[in-house]
Amino acid sequence: MAFMEQQPQPLSGRKPPLDDTVPLIAVIEASQSLQSHTEYIIRVQRGICPSIFLSIYLSISGLNLPLPPKKLLGNMDREFIAERQKGLQAYLNYITRNHILSSYELVKKFLDTNNYSVNYTEIALQQVSMFFRSDPKWEVIEPLKDIGWRLRKRYFLVKDKDQPKDKQVLSWCLLHGQKHCECLYHSNISPVSFATTSESSALVIRVFSEKGTLRDHICKVKPKEPFLKKYCNPKKIQGLEQQQIRTYGRQILEALKFLHDKGFPYGHLHASNVLIEENTCKLLDIENSLLGLPSYYRPYVTQFRKINTTESIDVYSFGHLLYEMTYGRPPDAVPVDQYPPAPFSSVVSVLQSILSTEACKTGMPTVSQLLQTPLFSDVLLFNSEKPQFKISSKLKEALKSSKECLEKRLVEEQRTIHQHKRLTRAQSHHGSEEEKRKRKILARKKSRQSTYENEEELSVKYNNNSGRFHILLNFPLLKE
Repeated sequence: MAFMEQQPQPLSGRKPPLDDTVPLIAVIEASQSLQSHTEYIIRVQRGICPSIFLSIYLSISGLNLPLPPKKLLGNMDREFIAERQKGLQAYLNYITRNHILSSYELVKKFLDTNNYSVNYTEIALQQVSMFFRSDPKWEVIEPLKDIGWRLRKRYFLVKDKDQPKDKQVLSWCLLHGQKHCECLYHSNISPVSFATTSESSALVIRVFSEKGTLRDHICKVKPKEPFLKKYCNPKKIQGLEQQQIRTYGRQILEALKFLHDKGFPYGHLHASNVLIEENTCKLLDIENSLLGLPSYYRPYVTQFRKINTTESIDVYSFGHLLYEMTYGRPPDAVPVDQYPPAPFSSVVSVLQSILSTEACKTGMPTVSQLLQTPLFSDVLLFNSEKPQFKISSKLKEALKSSKECLEKRLVEEQRTIHQHKRLTRAQSHHGSEEEKRKRKILARKKSRQSTYENEEELSVKYNNNSGRFHILLNFPLLKE
C-alpha cells in the first residue's frame, strides 16, 4: 500500500469537520396553523444536549415507516393536530433511533440543513476528474451511487486502460487525517492498487469483488445496490454454517492481531468491510482511521467507558460481526444478555464474552484470548505468503499519534455522555411521581416535627414563667 504523506493543516479559520456518526435528536415542540395547512415545529439537536418527501426517499429501505396519515377534511381540528403531532414524533424517533436510517444523507439534510448542505457528489466528481487528467491510465466506468453509508465518501467503478477487463472500485473521501501507511501486506487484508491524497481529500483504488462483502453474502444481495436497500430490511437473510463462522472468524482475528501487534489503529470492522474471495476473508478500508473517518459502531462504543482503545473497539466490533454471521442480522440492541436459539453453543459463549452487560462494563477480551477459545483455536489456516509491514520511523510516529488522538477523543466523549446520563437520571428521579410523593411525606414529617418542637418549647417557657410567678406570689412581704 503506497500513500503520499500529508502534513496536518491548521484549523484556524477553518470550520472543524463534523462527526457524521453523532445521532440527531428530533423533537416536535409545537404546531401552528397557517391559512390552509398546519406546520409542525421541529427542534433538532446533534448528540447530547416536510416529512412526506422524506418518507418517499426512505421507502427504498423496505421498512414500514410509521408516518401518520393526513386528513383532507377536519385537518385543522385541535384534536387531529395533537394526534398527528404525536404520530410524527413517533415517526422521527423511529428514524433517528435506527442505526442505518439515522446515518442516511437525506435524513441528515432534512433534520440538519445547515450542517449538511454540501453536495459531496459534485465535489467528488470534480476532484476525481482532476486526478484522471493527471493520471490518464484510469477510466471511470460508472458511479456507484449510495453503495456506502458515509456522507463524505463516494465510490466509482473504474478500470486500468492497460487491463480493461479488470474492474476496480475507487473510493473518494474528504481528508481529516495526517499520515498514511507506506507498505502493508497480509493475506486477510484487501490490497490497494493505488492511493493518493490532496490537501483536502484522499483517493484509494482497490480491485472490485463481484461477490461483494460478507454482509452481501449474508443478506443475499448484489454489491452494487444502494446501502439502504441492501441492508435496512433484507428479505433473504441467512446465517453462516459453523465451519464458515470458525474459518472466517479465525481469519479476521488473525488480521486484527497483525494490525494490533504493529500498532496500527483500525477501528472500522463490520460485515460490509469484509470481502469474501475464494473462501477467504479480507478486511477493507484499513486506512479509514488514518484519514480521520469515524467508526461505524461509534454511537455504540461511546456508551461504554471500558471500550476506550482501538484494540477494544475492534474486539467489540468483532462481537457484532460474529452475531451477524451466526443469526444473519445485527443485534437489535447492545448489551445482549438473551440470545436466540443457536445451533453452536461455543459461538454463544464467545458472544457473551463481548456483548453481554458484564463484558461491556468490565472490558473486552483481547484478540489473543479470542483466538484461544474452542471456537477458533483449532482452525487451520494455510497462508503461503508472509505478512509485510514496512514503514519509516516518521510514519511510525504518525501512527502512534493518530492512535493516541483517536483514543483521547473517544474517552472525552464517553466522559461527556456519562455525565449527561447521570444528570438525566438525577433529573428524572427528582421529577418522578414516587420521588414527589416521598418529598411530600418527608415535608409533612418535618412539619409535624417542627410543630411538636415548637409546642415543647412553648410548654417549657410556660412552665418556667408559671414557676417564677408562683414564687413571687408566695414570697413573704418584708416589714418595715
